[in-house]
Amino acid sequence: LVAAIGSQEAEKKYESLLNNLSHPPAFTTVRVNTYLASVEHIRGLLCEEIHKQYASLSVPVLQHPQLPDILLIPVIGPRSDLQKLANEAIVGAQCGSAVLRGAHVYAPGIVSASKFMRAGDLVSVYSDIEGKCKRGAKEFLGTKVFIGNGISELSRSEIFNSNGPLKGLGIKMIEPIYLSPSFDNLLPSYLFLQNLPSAVVSYVLNPQPGERILDMCAAPGGKTTHLATLMHDEGEVIALDKIADKVKKIKQNASSLKLNCIKTFCYDGTKALEISKRADGQEGPPFVPESFDRILLDAPCSGMGQRPNMAFSWSLKEVTSYQPLQRRLFSVVRIHNGHSASMLIITTTTTTTNNNNNNNNKGWKRTLGPFSPTPFCLCAPKEPHIGGEGMIGAGLSPEQLKQLQRFDPSEAVLQPMDLNSLQSVKHEDLIRLANKDCIGFFIAKFIKV
Repeated sequence: LVAAIGSQEAEKKYESLLNNLSHPPAFTTVRVNTYLASVEHIRGLLCEEIHKQYASLSVPVLQHPQLPDILLIPVIGPRSDLQKLANEAIVGAQCGSAVLRGAHVYAPGIVSASKFMRAGDLVSVYSDIEGKCKRGAKEFLGTKVFIGNGISELSRSEIFNSNGPLKGLGIKMIEPIYLSPSFDNLLPSYLFLQNLPSAVVSYVLNPQPGERILDMCAAPGGKTTHLATLMHDEGEVIALDKIADKVKKIKQNASSLKLNCIKTFCYDGTKALEISKRADGQEGPPFVPESFDRILLDAPCSGMGQRPNMAFSWSLKEVTSYQPLQRRLFSVVRIHNGHSASMLIITTTTTTTNNNNNNNNKGWKRTLGPFSPTPFCLCAPKEPHIGGEGMIGAGLSPEQLKQLQRFDPSEAVLQPMDLNSLQSVKHEDLIRLANKDCIGFFIAKFIKV
């Protein structure tokens, strides 16, 4: 940023980014499983459930005009009228982020609790954003952020004197600082929580029924299942991840959504290419060149664009450490893609040029272009084109920057959302806000020339 736009402006933009990342997106985004039901039917059921959760408050459920299977629920808050209580519970930063997006507190996430906290007590919940609270502490005076009030389901002694690992609900949030619907066991076969830019990816890839698709780094399976749904469960989606527990999660999500065309494999994507002939009957990786019609590479990255995130612990070394792995994955996918109509989508959940534009610029010239007998070229995505253009300073031309999609949280103007303001805002303005005020994300689309 400093090199690109000057130190003073860069510092201001960086401060805006960190501030925005600490807040949840302005909308909860949920995808309807259109393979099983219509958007209209599920939207009606969801409205009824939210009406129950919000004690009859009238909160709209919007259908995105460019992403027809995506529903948007405004997030109410931050609420400034909540009273902080004497009883306190401290949760880890990851748990705190989940609460800000509508989750309750589960027992494993509780780090500390007041000395006399009992089941049924009202308790104020705080997030330990620096990770300095000692487990089982009766008081914590370090840096903590208030995230709302709830009712404890367990006593202090039950939480910290248990012989084995705790499971289940620890604190039921009744007054979260941000009011978002809870999706715990809510229409699990019909709804899937998914960030808006992640849903854009599947539409940009535009999979067709009967095609063979490769999802290189697929866990937990949000985009995988979206691709299968857009294909009407006809064809084949191969989902890879090198961690067994993550592959299990992909399978669980596919099973919950009743999708059968997804095949999962626990495999390192950098080794998924086999130049020599495959053995007869071999189904899984490694695959021979030109095995797929379309490829999605959601490359490992720093994840700096995730929201909310109140614990900023990235080092420069960590942020830049993903580039070699990303390039190894690029070198595999350039060979895998099939005929001349095939395409490749590269995405990251981050905000830095090191993980995004720079890598793609070097990727074309060093990996996707000169070393490939069938080079790729950057292609402007067809609709939907919802994100902004790429960041300057990465060696790309103005036209190339326009062909990228970049969702930048620092560009969102944070504004409190309450029920009164919702009534006065136009539908198209809410959609525009949802497109801007989301997680950080980056999409590049390549096709074979």
